[in-house]
Amino acid sequence: MVPSAELRVYQPLDAFPPHEQAHWERHIVGGALLFGAPRYRQEVTPASQGMLVPAGDEGAYVKVVDGRYYVCPWRTKLRVLAAMLSFREASGFDDPSMFVPDASAKRAAKELRRLRRRDPGQISSIMHSPWHVPVRWFLLFEDDERRLLEHDGHHRLSYLTTTRKAMHRAGEAVPVLRRSELGPIGEMIVELHQWLALFDAGSLLELDYGALCRQLTWDEMDDDHSAAEIHEAMRALSDKEYPRSADLYQSVLARSAELRAHESLN
Repeated sequence: MVPSAELRVYQPLDAFPPHEQAHWERHIVGGALLFGAPRYRQEVTPASQGMLVPAGDEGAYVKVVDGRYYVCPWRTKLRVLAAMLSFREASGFDDPSMFVPDASAKRAAKELRRLRRRDPGQISSIMHSPWHVPVRWFLLFEDDERRLLEHDGHHRLSYLTTTRKAMHRAGEAVPVLRRSELGPIGEMIVELHQWLALFDAGSLLELDYGALCRQLTWDEMDDDHSAAEIHEAMRALSDKEYPRSADLYQSVLARSAELRAHESLN
C-alpha cells in the first residue's frame, strides 16, 4: 500500500441515524472496530490496468474521549468510486481512460449514484493524501493538539481537535489568504470548511501521518511542528511581514517535499 496521511472526522455515536448507530454499537460491543484499517485487493480491469478495490467488510475507526464514543466510518467503496471519477477529471494525462477506462468510469458513476440514493446521508469521513501531508491541513490544528505516541512498536505523529475549532481556524485564515497572492489556497480552505460543516457540530477531527511515519526518523517527527509554523506564517502574513511569512511557509513546504520525494524513489 502507498504510505498516506489521512484527515478524519469522528462523529459522536449518537449523531448517526438509528439504523447506523445500532450497526456501530454491535461492532463496538464485539470489539471489532477498535483497531485495524481498511483492507483492499487488486483487481485487473478489462483494459489490463490494476486498481485497488475494497476487500472484506466495511468498518470504522473508533475513539473514546471522556467516556463518549466517536466513530469515523471507512466507507471504502464510496471513497474508491469517488476517487476513480475524480482521477479522470483531474488527471494530467492526455488519455485518462488508459488508467480508468470509459466503461469502468460509467459503472463507477452509476454505482455512486445508487449508493447516494439509497443513503443520502452517507458522506466520506476521510480525506486521503498519498506520500505527503497537504500544508493546508495544518491550518486546522494548533501545536498543543499535536501527539507523538508509540503504536504497535512504531512512533505515530498525529493531531486531534474538534471540528468547531477547525472550522473557526479555517474561517479566520481565508480572508488573510484572499488579501494576499495565496488566494487560490484560500479557496481550498473554503472547501475544507464546507466539508467539515456537513458533519455533526460535536465531531472530532484528526490528522494522522499514518504510514508516512515509516519514512521518518524519531528525531524528524519530534522536530516536526508544522501546525505551529503555519499559524506563525499566517500571523506574519496578516501583519504584512512577507519575508518572514514566506520563510516559515517554505520550511513546512520543504518538509512536505522531502516526504513526497519518496514517491519518485518507489
